Amino acid sequence: MKPYSPSINKVYSLLREEFKKNRVPIVDLIEAQTKDPFKILVATMLSARTKDQTTAAAVKKLFGVVCTIDDFDKLSAADLERLIFPVGFYHEKARNLKLWPSMLKKEFGGVIPSTVEELVALPGVGRKTANLVVAVAFNQPAVCVDVHVHRIFNRLGYLVSKSPLETEMILRKHLPVNYWTTFNSYFVSFGQHTCFPINPRCDRCPIFRYCDRVGVKTKFER
Repeated sequence: MKPYSPSINKVYSLLREEFKKNRVPIVDLIEAQTKDPFKILVATMLSARTKDQTTAAAVKKLFGVVCTIDDFDKLSAADLERLIFPVGFYHEKARNLKLWPSMLKKEFGGVIPSTVEELVALPGVGRKTANLVVAVAFNQPAVCVDVHVHRIFNRLGYLVSKSPLETEMILRKHLPVNYWTTFNSYFVSFGQHTCFPINPRCDRCPIFRYCDRVGVKTKFER
């Protein structure tokens, strides 16, 4: 199996240019505005299974009251629910946020950890969130795979996988490391604006000529 398909360089370049034309995903916006790992972590966790517009409104309300991890101790779970509503699974997310202060102090000295392995120890933080925080907040190589990345890489024919975790493991082996910290933003934006799960806008797709599922082998294997 070759390390990567040469066309991934062109795909990455085209999606980078496409990204500049569209709205910036909420986590990238928070990073640009604050450079604060705490706020990036919170925004990323809240954004799971939630549209960016809804997440943006929720974090604006939340960060009007919460500035540091200690501020979660000053609020009840009900207070947090009201602040983050209507993000997806807001009851569960509020409960998890209430658990963060004591766990961060006990396990990490009150500091937001910078590795995937440490971040996933926090309640409500999965690999997708952890990888994105490592890449965005700490500018470290991390392969963040969400439903958009999983769908698009499979649709393009660069790999065949059954889950985001399987996609992440394949990309860790074969995607050039210099793409790791930024490719998620480009692919997510592309998935939100063009490569929809149903009825993708192939007529305006900038990488349509690289979308090829024909053949037995994937493009990573050619």
